[in-house]
Amino acid sequence: MNRFAARTEAKAVVRAGRDEIWEALTDPALVARMTPFVKSIEARGEHWLWEMTGLEVLGVGIASAFTERMTFTDLERIEFKHDPPAGTQERTGVHGWYDLSDTEGGTHLATSLEVAVELPLPRVSSPAVTTAMKGVMATMGQRFSHNLLDHLGVAR
Repeated sequence: MNRFAARTEAKAVVRAGRDEIWEALTDPALVARMTPFVKSIEARGEHWLWEMTGLEVLGVGIASAFTERMTFTDLERIEFKHDPPAGTQERTGVHGWYDLSDTEGGTHLATSLEVAVELPLPRVSSPAVTTAMKGVMATMGQRFSHNLLDHLGVAR
């Protein structure tokens, strides 16, 4: 097994109130419905358990579940860090954050995340794996953004 990682960042002004965006981003069931390739997200105290649908990277199927420790700074910041339960091994994990702040015309929303996955592929395949991961992440980000704006009733 080798570890592969890809990172993405995004920012936008969303023409909605910070409280509306916060409410959406802190609802695990809603986040799951808005995010492609996600089967479910279950809140377990300060942790969220994510279950993904099957994906394929260079012919290797991935159907993963992973646990994220969620830290919320009310209406300002959401941080998530891979934190599997003791005694378990999860081959996928995510680290990142959302920042929300008021700005003229709405809310400034910024996000950063890094996805890491262990795959039974040689290290030499890293450029191809990373490219594939970035493509999947871009699709997920675009569709999530579209779904969030639809949920908020905001025109694109």
